[in-house]
Amino acid sequence: MTKQQLADTVIVFDFETTGLSPAQGDRAIEIGAVLIENGQIQDRFQALMNPGFAVSPFIADYTGINNQMLSTAEPCGDVMARFADFIAGHNLVAHNASFDWRFLEYELAAIGRVPSNAISCSMLISRRLLQHAPSHSLGSLVSYLNLPNDGVFHRALYDAEMTASLWLALLDELAQQFQVTEVDFALMQKIAKTPKAKLTKLLLNT
Repeated sequence: MTKQQLADTVIVFDFETTGLSPAQGDRAIEIGAVLIENGQIQDRFQALMNPGFAVSPFIADYTGINNQMLSTAEPCGDVMARFADFIAGHNLVAHNASFDWRFLEYELAAIGRVPSNAISCSMLISRRLLQHAPSHSLGSLVSYLNLPNDGVFHRALYDAEMTASLWLALLDELAQQFQVTEVDFALMQKIAKTPKAKLTKLLLNT
């Protein structure tokens, strides 16, 4: 396997947004990402982005990103053009990836770009490998695994960094539970889609 096919070389990313769905007019207001190579964070990307309209008091309180901060931020399109270059050629990871992928597709489509990256979801994989965790939210899993953190979530770069720590912990779980040590990204995608009852059979045949 090449380095780019391995699960320990990925870009982990997270959006903060004005709401739940671009189909309802919501936009991204912050992107954060970390590049992991051979299991180590090697680079970071973070930027606020101006969606072109005011965020609600709820979103400002939830994310800590207010309209004054966004008033001087770059437009979404400018940030996303740089982010598209940052992620080019890399596999992607996000926690609750379907949410972040929707915004990635929408924001890139707005500037005429189409993401061709493969993506995997740390939340779905955690449900298979950490079945006894009380919850599979990012904050709960960070606490469950005793991953170092400062307890302040919902800013994009911090959440991306915490998801990166979780992703590497999931790779450790594979090594400890199933003695799978050289994990390709395609296997992680397969784990995310495998019913819990069939997981052991999948991994013992790996």
